[in-house]
Amino acid sequence: MSVPRWQPSDLVTRREQILLKRLGRVRKLFGFLRQYRLRIFDDSFQDELAAMYRDTGAGSDPVVPALMAVAALLQGYVGASDAEVVELTIVDLRWQMVLGCLGCEAPAFSQGAFQDFRERLIRHGMDRRILERTVEVARETGAFDWRKLPKTLRVAIDSRPLEGAGRVEDTVNLLAHAAHNIVVCVAELLRWSEVRVAEAAGIPLLLASSVKKALDIEWSDPEAKAEAVERLAVQLDRLGAWIRQKLPEEMKKPPLREHLETLAQIRTQDLEPDPTAGGKRRRVREGVAEDRRVSIEDPEMRHGRKSKSHRFNGYKQHVATDLDTTLIVGCVVTPANRPEEEAAAPLKAEVDRLERKVAEWHLDRGYVASPVTAEVIADGAEVVCKPWVPRNGKLFAKTDFKVNLRALTITCPAGEVQPISPGSTVEFDPETCAHCELRPQCTMSSRGRQVRIAEDEALQQRLRKLISTSRGRERLRHRVAIEHSLGRISRRQGRRARYLGVRKNEYDLRRASAIQNLEITHRRLVQQAEAATRKAA
Repeated sequence: MSVPRWQPSDLVTRREQILLKRLGRVRKLFGFLRQYRLRIFDDSFQDELAAMYRDTGAGSDPVVPALMAVAALLQGYVGASDAEVVELTIVDLRWQMVLGCLGCEAPAFSQGAFQDFRERLIRHGMDRRILERTVEVARETGAFDWRKLPKTLRVAIDSRPLEGAGRVEDTVNLLAHAAHNIVVCVAELLRWSEVRVAEAAGIPLLLASSVKKALDIEWSDPEAKAEAVERLAVQLDRLGAWIRQKLPEEMKKPPLREHLETLAQIRTQDLEPDPTAGGKRRRVREGVAEDRRVSIEDPEMRHGRKSKSHRFNGYKQHVATDLDTTLIVGCVVTPANRPEEEAAAPLKAEVDRLERKVAEWHLDRGYVASPVTAEVIADGAEVVCKPWVPRNGKLFAKTDFKVNLRALTITCPAGEVQPISPGSTVEFDPETCAHCELRPQCTMSSRGRQVRIAEDEALQQRLRKLISTSRGRERLRHRVAIEHSLGRISRRQGRRARYLGVRKNEYDLRRASAIQNLEITHRRLVQQAEAATRKAA
C-alpha cells in the first residue's frame, strides 16, 4: 500500500491571512510553520518519512507521515496529550491552518495512528533526522549567512537533570508493588480474582490497600522494621513457590516472566542477610546498591546527583549546541546515575553527522574524562573547559608545586624533585619531609607529602593557564549559550519527564530541540526582514 504525500496548498486564503496577523505576537511558531511547512517537509524529506512505512501490510490504513510529524512538533510546542492533539485538529483553527485542513469537521488522524507514528519515528531514528532537518532549514532559508560563519564548528555540551515520570518508592513498597503486579498477571492467566490468588498463595499482606498499613509497626524501631521486612520476604517466598507449582510453564513466558524478574531484581538489590540474626532473616540493605532500580513503572529511572546538594530520580538530558548559531545539533538522554563522560561519545557521533570539522570543544568538567576529549584534541580541536581546582585547605596546594611534563618531574616548594607519570600518585621522601622547614605549610601526615598526577595532566595544566588570563576567562563564558539552550528546554518541558524510559525521553528532547531551532530560525528571519525595511527607509 502506497504512503500518501502531504500536499497542502501554498495559497494563503483570506481566513489564513487573518489568523497569521493575529499570530504576530503570540504562538508565533504556528505562523512560521504555515509559511515554511513545505520547505521543512520537502519531497526528499517526505520520502525519508515514508520509508518508515515500507513494511505496511495489506489492509493497514494509509497515513500521511509529514502531516503527523508537524502535529508532533505542535504537540511539543503546546504541551498537549495525544488525545488532545486529535481534538485540536478539529477545534483549533491554528492547528487546522498549519496542517492544511482549515474548515475540516473530522480529525486529521486517529489517536492510534498518531501513537503508531511516534513509535515508528523512534524505531527508525527519524526523530534525529527531524532535528537535523531544522539545522538544514536554517541554512536553506538564509537565516544565517553561512559564508560569514566559520567553516569549522565550535560546539558546547552540557546537561540538566530530568525527574522521571515513574513513581519512586522505598524498598517495602517496591517489593509489594512488584508482587501485586505478579498477582494481577496470575489472576488474568487463571481467570481468578486477585483476592483468590493472594489467599491461595498465602500472601495476605497484599490484600490490604497498603502493605505498610497491613504490617502495622512503628517504622522508627529497627527491630520491628527488621521483623516486618522478614514477614514480607517470607510471603514473597510463598508466592514464588506457589507459582512454580501452579504455573510452571507460564512463568517462563511473558508477561509473567518479566514480572517475576522485576521482583527478583528488587529483592537482590534491596535485601541482604541480617548479620544480627545470624543471617537467618533478611533486612533492607545498608547503603544503596549499584544501579539500583527506583521505580516499578519506569525500570530505567535511577538515583542521580547534579551537585553535592542536588539529588534527583530519573534521567540526565545532554545537549550539544553550535556556539556560532546557537542551534542544537545533538541530544542524548542517560539514566541519572551515569556519569556525564558516558554521554560525550554519542553526542560527538551526532555532531559528526554534520560532516564539519570541530575546532573548539567547550565542556563542563564532568565530560573531560571521556576518551572523546583525547580524540578531539588528536584531531586538532581545542578543548575549552574549567580545570579541576586542587584544594588542600591552608596547606600548599598542587598548584604550588612545579610540574614539568617534558622532564616528567615535580618540584616541591622546598626544591625537592621527584619523577612523575600520568595517572599516578607521587610521594615525597618521608625523611626529607620530616626535616623540611616548610613541612607545617605542606602536610600534616606522618608520611611524606603526596601529590596526585592526573591521567590528563597536560590538559589540566593548559586549562589552568587558560583560566588565569582575562582572555581565557572570556572564552570560557562562550558556553553560556548552551546554558541558555538548556534553560529554554527546561521552561518548555518542565522538570518532569513526559514519557517512561530513556529512548522515549530522548525523542522528547530531540523534539523540544527541533522546536527551539525553528524558533531561532524564525527570529533570525524576522530580524533580517526588519533590518532590510529600515535600510530601505
